[in-house]
Amino acid sequence: MSLRAGMDPAPAATCDPAPRRVLVVAASTGGPQALAAFLGALGRSWRIPVLIVQHMPAHLTGALAGQLSRAGGPPVTEVTQPCRLRPGQAYLAPGDRHIRLARAGAELWVTPDSGPEENWCRPSADPLLRSVAELGPEAAAVILSGMGHDGLEGCRCLHAAGGRILVQDEATSVVWGMPGAVAAAGLADAVAPVARLAELLMCPPPGGCP
Repeated sequence: MSLRAGMDPAPAATCDPAPRRVLVVAASTGGPQALAAFLGALGRSWRIPVLIVQHMPAHLTGALAGQLSRAGGPPVTEVTQPCRLRPGQAYLAPGDRHIRLARAGAELWVTPDSGPEENWCRPSADPLLRSVAELGPEAAAVILSGMGHDGLEGCRCLHAAGGRILVQDEATSVVWGMPGAVAAAGLADAVAPVARLAELLMCPPPGGCP
């Protein structure tokens, strides 16, 4: 049964004019393809650091970082040690470790974390989203195709803090578990096809939303 049954209509898809410091992207089943499409749509000119959680074993995440770097969007680095966030870069959680946002004065860092599994997985999106929620309206999240409900509780924190949350729609998801759970909870600012999500994160050009 579709998770959309009994739900209110999806929020209208509108552009995001607000400045952001960090973008979180979370995915599971069907995620590698969705991530490649999404990052490619962001393009090389995207400047906001992107923090990525993809449920995947440790021996595959390094190769995934390379594949995503060739998608036409921001270059992707696997987070094997603390990294200072830089504009126009993306950072992928390594298999079997979470990642979290940390502050060092005015700088933002992403650090690997060997804490316990959450939602039966590590990396999990929830620890990252909870840490990013401290930025409030300066943070945004995109929840892509995936089984289960990882990211739901973290999105609750981000939503309460004023961050923006977009989710992939059911039609373009391999499994509408993770994005569907966030949408069903009323936490999504927009539900849209994966190809449209990047456009919604761009600042609108003169004359309004494309």
